[in-house]
Amino acid sequence: MTTTHTTLIIVGATGDLSARLLLPALGQLLTREQDRSVTLIGAGTEEWTDEKWRAVIADSFGDQCGQTARAVQAQSEYVRADITTPEAWKGLFEGREGRIAVYFAVPPAVAERACEILASMSVPDSLVLALEKPFGTDEASAKKLNATLARIVPESQVFRIDHFLGRSTLLNVLGLRFANRMFEKMWSAESIDSVIIRYDEQLGLEGRAGYYDSAGALVDMIQSHLLQVLAIIAMEAPASLDEKDFRAQTTAVLRATRVWNDEAAASSLRARYTAGTVDGRALPDYTDEQGVDPSRETETLAQVTFEVRNARWNGVPFILRSGKALAERTREIVLSFTPVPYLPTGFTGDAPGSVMRISLGPDDVELTVNVNGRDDPFDLERSTFSAPLGEGSLLAYGEVLSGILDAEPLLSVRGDAAEECWRIVAPVLEAWRNAIVPLEEYAAGSEGPTEWPLLPA
Repeated sequence: MTTTHTTLIIVGATGDLSARLLLPALGQLLTREQDRSVTLIGAGTEEWTDEKWRAVIADSFGDQCGQTARAVQAQSEYVRADITTPEAWKGLFEGREGRIAVYFAVPPAVAERACEILASMSVPDSLVLALEKPFGTDEASAKKLNATLARIVPESQVFRIDHFLGRSTLLNVLGLRFANRMFEKMWSAESIDSVIIRYDEQLGLEGRAGYYDSAGALVDMIQSHLLQVLAIIAMEAPASLDEKDFRAQTTAVLRATRVWNDEAAASSLRARYTAGTVDGRALPDYTDEQGVDPSRETETLAQVTFEVRNARWNGVPFILRSGKALAERTREIVLSFTPVPYLPTGFTGDAPGSVMRISLGPDDVELTVNVNGRDDPFDLERSTFSAPLGEGSLLAYGEVLSGILDAEPLLSVRGDAAEECWRIVAPVLEAWRNAIVPLEEYAAGSEGPTEWPLLPA
């Protein structure tokens, strides 16, 4: 943690992202790290007063926040500003102390227009920009946005937010792999048959039609979050956990990633939920949700198989799946290991490969192996060893804000990595737009379409 004073400007401060995620996380961070020096400014187009803004902060911070958080709340101010005009930015920057960090809690299109304005202005040298996904709508638009950002500040001062990569989860995976010789030696195609990265939700649309119906499960989760997880699982050991070393290795993985066998139609599946019941809660057909345009044929469940074309992972399928309104909440990484090449005569029963499951939130690891039977030692059985992983002390957005306030971009997505993610999924998006891959259906509360092949392990 650095002690540099930072002015944090949240643009779009009156929106849901600010009140529901950013402010509670900031309150927790300031309570746990009392020596941080922060000035908080809210900016938006609504006619709010300082008092109303401070009341929202107080409600989001909660009753348990500490002295530093209370001081930040009491001194915070609200500025009415149209961030698509130079005058608004001049007013926001004028007279601010220390480093200035701008968090764009606004729709991506608005953030992009605002960045074009900033690119035409003189800005503070230490300015930090934090942007929510999606970063563009395809590879070309991502390149254009990155070029605009490069005209404003250096890449190290751009934070493309992926809260999915919370510091604790990230370090848990890295520690498990790189700090254990037994795992690191097996972490390749020589010992691993397949990797599954799965993020199944029980939640339905939850009023997010404005964004989700134009994105779908592939863009919302796989194109961004899950490909970043793939990069961490498949990366080579970095020289250090410095952001340059770390992000160089994860981006190298993404450059090597392709759709399996370059066959987008054969390697992808998509579906949309119909009416059903999830955990006792009735959900309507997706097409009947408010704000949904059925003609878009937006998928709510996506599954794509990728490969990483390098020496370590040649021939290993990476299956990424995410969906809504499913029977179970399943957030995990599953590594299926190759069975032993020879089993001595005398053993009975099967000896399938070992399986490692890394659960994401709460984080834990399970290793399923073959052991001697309790009744007959020659009869093989399966046994699972489990261990909790570090939970981390901060909310996901608290970890994001900690990096922003420290100007430490380890947990953010580098510009070229954002472009690679769009390049990776482009063949799938094209196949889906051309209706080469059928849009199937599954009842809300089910496991997904019954015709889909079972996932390994």
